[in-house]
Amino acid sequence: MQGVGFRPFVYRLANRLSLKGYVSNSLSGALIEVEGNENETNEFISKLKSEKPVNAEIISCELSNQKLKGFNKFEIKESDNAGNPSAIILPDIALCDDCLNEMLNINNRRYQYPFTNCTNCGPRLTIIEKLPYDRQNTSMKNFVMCEKCRDEYENPDDRRFHAQPISCWHCGPTLSLCDSAGKLILNSSEVIEQTADLIHQGFIVAVKGLGGFHLMADAKNDDAIAKLRRRKNREEKPFACMSSRIELIKEICFVSREEEQLLTSSESPIVLLKKNKNSFSVSNLVAPGNPYLGIMLPYTPLHYLLMKAVGMPVVATSGNLSDEPICYDENEALKRLGGIADYFLVHNRPIVRPVDDSIVRVIDNKTMMIRRARGYAPLPVSYLNDGIKNAVNENKIIALGGQLKSTISICHDDKIITSQHLGDLSTVEANQNFEKVYCDYTKLYKAEDPIILCDLHPDYYSTQFAKSKTKNPVPVQHHIAHILSCRLENKIAGEALGIAWDGTGYGLDGSIWGGEFFLVDESEIKHIAQFKKFKLPGGEIAIKDIRRSALGLLYEGFGKETKNVFSKICYDEKSSEITTLINMIDKNINCYSTSSPGRIFDGVSLMLGLAGKSSFEGQAAMALEFAVDENESGSYSIEFLLEDKIIIDWRPMIIEIVEDINKNIAASGIAAKFHNTLAEIIFKVAEQVGEKNLILSGGCFQNKYLMDRIIRTGKEKKLNVYRHHEIPTNDGGVSAGQIMYYLKYHRK
Repeated sequence: MQGVGFRPFVYRLANRLSLKGYVSNSLSGALIEVEGNENETNEFISKLKSEKPVNAEIISCELSNQKLKGFNKFEIKESDNAGNPSAIILPDIALCDDCLNEMLNINNRRYQYPFTNCTNCGPRLTIIEKLPYDRQNTSMKNFVMCEKCRDEYENPDDRRFHAQPISCWHCGPTLSLCDSAGKLILNSSEVIEQTADLIHQGFIVAVKGLGGFHLMADAKNDDAIAKLRRRKNREEKPFACMSSRIELIKEICFVSREEEQLLTSSESPIVLLKKNKNSFSVSNLVAPGNPYLGIMLPYTPLHYLLMKAVGMPVVATSGNLSDEPICYDENEALKRLGGIADYFLVHNRPIVRPVDDSIVRVIDNKTMMIRRARGYAPLPVSYLNDGIKNAVNENKIIALGGQLKSTISICHDDKIITSQHLGDLSTVEANQNFEKVYCDYTKLYKAEDPIILCDLHPDYYSTQFAKSKTKNPVPVQHHIAHILSCRLENKIAGEALGIAWDGTGYGLDGSIWGGEFFLVDESEIKHIAQFKKFKLPGGEIAIKDIRRSALGLLYEGFGKETKNVFSKICYDEKSSEITTLINMIDKNINCYSTSSPGRIFDGVSLMLGLAGKSSFEGQAAMALEFAVDENESGSYSIEFLLEDKIIIDWRPMIIEIVEDINKNIAASGIAAKFHNTLAEIIFKVAEQVGEKNLILSGGCFQNKYLMDRIIRTGKEKKLNVYRHHEIPTNDGGVSAGQIMYYLKYHRK
């Protein structure tokens, strides 16, 4: 891994042991040649692993004996650019304590310097242009080191020895404050204080950070948040927040030991935390109707200085319009964000590639990745075992994922590397960014004429892009890719029951799947169970107009009585429109069939009056989760129908839910029984097929209550429940699963 101070560490270790030779970066990693007696060299090899830098990871170490060359000293040599790249690019790392202390020390020459870093922290992925990781291959190449920085860079005893982004007030990047038209207001040392004052006044400021722009506003100011929502075209989807200190976060949220470790880690992600009774200090408009708040600590010196000056939590949401990729160039930002932000805080260090903030949550005291980006990508998500490694073609293998929460994965030598989160491919800007990242990764890893994998769905942009790049892309069924990504992450061998639940996935039969069960072993994937399908009038429009999901469910349970049932439990002023939608279902006009639990969540949420629409993906399902009465232990009836596979008939559940609504049973109790029923379905299928190893993947398993229930009951039943931790359970993990499918099953 390059960019963690490994060469300086090797240099100091070799000199301490009186060894001669050299260390250099190569496209494959670190190359070390040492001469010394046997005891010294053995100790050197041992300490390479035991004393390595905190952010370094030694994946493999190959040793060979050479003829003595008579080295006079140990040195760091120039990097070797020959060969194929296989070194790992490090993610961007949060500000370390040493740099923070220097930045707060008025007697230090980097006092309040907003771009300070060392070998243990700072930018990596966002500034590197190509391997190996040397200054001339980064966006710092145009900043010439001053004499003092050069002395530190060349001093083996200094923490900044060979720190590639090293800089200071005299030779590094600088800040500027502009208005929304790009007119310069200030570029002095007072920029940060002025920006903090603008946020206090209720203005929206676009701040250029590490991997792109944040839109920042006072998190307590209702008017500022409402203005941001209106301008950003983000009606209700939660905003992330940033706070200067962990103590302030604990004042508004419950923070467990595991959550605190994540907040203060070098990855420094956004962590989803349960609000406490003091959360009124953050506007309800930040996360409306949501008991959780996504919050992070400052992770760059610039963010830290700004948060210290502001002195309160701020909204820190991605600098983009809804559904567009994050802005990372100031000229582009002025065009795309000029109608959102009142002011722009920018700097002149170019960002090579945009990288969003990562999002995680803790379930059963373990991390669940929601969005994998800054701090985590592009670390490998897996290292291949020898059996699979031997199957890798000389060509690179690239997987293009799905349509939502898109990522790209590349199989490179003995590892699978997944890109940063790329977002939903629903806009021209998002598609252009997707193409740039594809070109970026093929260039970084010299993947010429790669084997290309894609989703089975013919209408996904990623699928169409794959077809534009090769005549014969390899399509992988969406839910199979989900399950294999979890199998890959957990290194599961032998047979297991894979459960993939989400909103939409193109099925092997051409219909829209969502609630799928597969038996998976070392040689075969067999589709063995599925939720009973129902019709959605109007197709994908039902994702936002959740009345259509409710009508599709009710029609399966009540047939011709659907309108009367719907009218009784779901008052809707548009009665004629409801009649038209029911007629569409009855006559199968412009409908598609789906087995999607995601749409069942939507329909039940509407039936309970918890959501009337879905302005962002998963909104109605989240409302249903948040309504749960955790003291309710009951469940509803389901039936198993045996066709060519097990069909899970949920109609008895829907009928009982309607009965409970008519009895005026509280929505909280019905929501709990609904979730409990879904968990029971998994265990009943497992019992039916006699399988004790369960693999869970898909967006539905982001639901904390559902996951807690499954994990707890699984332990009671002595089942092995495998779930995602570092790979997202949503569609962000699909590209990695596609590669696993190709290596393990397609080639057979």
